Amino acid sequence: MTTEVDLANGDWLDDNRANWDERVPVHLASDFYDRAQLRAGGSVLDPIARAAIARLYPDGLEGVRVLHLQCHFGSDTLSLANLGATVVGLDFSRPAVEEARRMADELGVADRARFVEANVYDARHVLPEPESFDLVFTTWGTIGWLPDVAEWARIIAWYLKPGGRLYFADGHPAAFVFDDDEGSDGMPTFQYAYSKSEPDVLEESADYADGTAVIQHARTWEWMHPLDEVFGALRSAGIGVDEFAERYEVPWQIFEVTVPKGDGMFGWPAERWLPLSYEIVASRPAE
Repeated sequence: MTTEVDLANGDWLDDNRANWDERVPVHLASDFYDRAQLRAGGSVLDPIARAAIARLYPDGLEGVRVLHLQCHFGSDTLSLANLGATVVGLDFSRPAVEEARRMADELGVADRARFVEANVYDARHVLPEPESFDLVFTTWGTIGWLPDVAEWARIIAWYLKPGGRLYFADGHPAAFVFDDDEGSDGMPTFQYAYSKSEPDVLEESADYADGTAVIQHARTWEWMHPLDEVFGALRSAGIGVDEFAERYEVPWQIFEVTVPKGDGMFGWPAERWLPLSYEIVASRPAE
């Protein structure tokens, strides 16, 4: 399912980039993105990703080369560097990339942490390193900003070494059909179609990291990508899915009714109504 848009240019890209450029200082000033553990040499990875990395690399990340797509200002990228990896982070927001580079210098890991400013769809033009990475890492709020996951998957496959892995975690599309126009029982209500080719063009000035912030560049373009579309894109790109899991927590307050579950995670207050997130471990076949 591909919306007919210019992947490298267009209103969708300009609007989304302006929105995320403006979010950078808001996020840097927020408690949501507290980087104290990062500065102490630790990790700020969420519990889901943290457990996956520990499971996939029980001997640690020394010698592992990682490409982090849509890295924002690189807190997770630098967490992986603190864990021993050599990392490249890519993001389309210049302020985010500039902050990531500054932070890499502050942490003393700039020799193992490089940051590239680019739209994902331009990645191969600015980072021409095919089959260079042991792990492509991309998590939380990523593919919903992209019109074409088939091309996204091809880019991932292009960068992975034979035998290299993808780790992907994001909000579940079954949860994204709801919004906080609450019903009489306090639950979010059905607002969006699970499967459609056209984007939702939204005007939302609120920010998930700071409830008091008002974003001036409020227009965003967002796409719904059902599970079968994501799985099909990976399969068509020659990437085999090794693990798939649905989770009932996310590392932000996705709905007002969701409550803290500890370690920065939010979930349903009682019953596990439906999955809020999912994760995929996939790999390119070894030659």
